[in-house]
Amino acid sequence: MAEAPVTHASVMRAESLARHYRSPRGFLRGHATVKALNGVSFELAAGRTLAVVGESGCGKSTLARQLTLIEPPTAGALFIDGHDAANTDAATLQRLRRRVQMVFQNPYASLNPRKTIAAALAEPLVIHTPLNRAERAERVAQMLQHVGLRPEHAARYPHMFSGGQRQRVAVARAMMLQPAVVVADEPTSALDVSIQAQILNLFMDLQEATGTAYVFISHNLAVVEHVAHEVMVMYFGSAVEQGPKAQVLGAPLHPYTQALLSAVPALKAQDRRQRVPLQGEMPSPLSPPTGCTFHTRCPLAVARCRAEVPTLRELAGRRVACHVVAG
Repeated sequence: MAEAPVTHASVMRAESLARHYRSPRGFLRGHATVKALNGVSFELAAGRTLAVVGESGCGKSTLARQLTLIEPPTAGALFIDGHDAANTDAATLQRLRRRVQMVFQNPYASLNPRKTIAAALAEPLVIHTPLNRAERAERVAQMLQHVGLRPEHAARYPHMFSGGQRQRVAVARAMMLQPAVVVADEPTSALDVSIQAQILNLFMDLQEATGTAYVFISHNLAVVEHVAHEVMVMYFGSAVEQGPKAQVLGAPLHPYTQALLSAVPALKAQDRRQRVPLQGEMPSPLSPPTGCTFHTRCPLAVARCRAEVPTLRELAGRRVACHVVAG
């Protein structure tokens, strides 16, 4: 893989991206609408990492499916290299698919157990490029070297590798087409802590060499702090706080962000944050609360929170969706 200079041109932009699903209520009761993703916007530059954090069920994986063009959005727009991927012809959509690749949480489940590593890595080249067999084999050998695997690994099958090695293979497959954006959905959560650090460093080394942008989905805030440039905190399908890592993680403003960070364990007493208690659990997506969806759990909620949906507003170097907080 030839090294490319890192630039900061925009490679992906989401505008009010939404994904809604119809869910049956039961016999003769019609359907309900589940707003799994509800108006998410961001801009991602080459060589930068946007980390998306939040509890299970907040819409992180739904967002990943929209960004990788697995599902079409219900509303909003997604621009990849300046093209609106949500409203384009089939030929353009096929070209855009190779520009966004994905690394999944479970590397074993995402690899075909009947294919050798060489075949798995060559498959994107077969589908998307005119390279011949020899050229594909050369590209596979180069990529294995870049991710820290040996040439003889190409002839092996996924079950012959450790979890960390399989995730290196998954990263290699995602990088085979030299994408503009890689969406990584919890790529280290299934690995041992020592192996997590190796995979994170691999991501960062590849980004420095290629200028690839990352959307890094994680619930581990220590991981986010290590890899991210920008952070987007999601709750119930919407962004509640969004901005540079230093501002969002260093001085969180939204009560939900404060609660997430206060729950991070720390060995040293001086590193521990005062706990921010949250009441109850995330509400049902079939019957969302009125106003701010977080007001049922928020320790700062007032009457306005129950009646009016907050919008993201500029505050202290980031954007926050909250009626109560002030910079």
